[in-house]
Amino acid sequence: MEKEKEIKQAGTLGSIRIADEVVSIIAGLAATEVDGIAGMSGGIAGGIAEMLGRKNFAKGVKVEVGEKEAAVDLYIIVKYGVRIPDIALAAQENVKQAIETMTGLSVVEVNVHVQGVGFPEDDKHEDEVRVR
Repeated sequence: MEKEKEIKQAGTLGSIRIADEVVSIIAGLAATEVDGIAGMSGGIAGGIAEMLGRKNFAKGVKVEVGEKEAAVDLYIIVKYGVRIPDIALAAQENVKQAIETMTGLSVVEVNVHVQGVGFPEDDKHEDEVRVR
């Protein structure tokens, strides 16, 4: 069951509800746009969803959404050879901007957890597996 938060605005015709999953998807897509991030680190549930043929855009993202604020945790895999602090800062800025622009929520924190390093050989191997 999806959790939804109601965003109340004075003078509107009704209420606006944004599911936590929507905020997670926005954060996940914004993070993967950053050059230097090889992918998101999901748990077992994310891997099962992908095996079933569904792309999980919220993979590697945990959000806590309040009435007006949101906090985000990103679990990322960086590409080998990049400067990790620069990539983490770029991800924080991109995710914060995307969520605030699309939802109107104020992002109070974006915590980045580097879970691994992706090597070029791994990328080639994954491509070969997908082609077969």
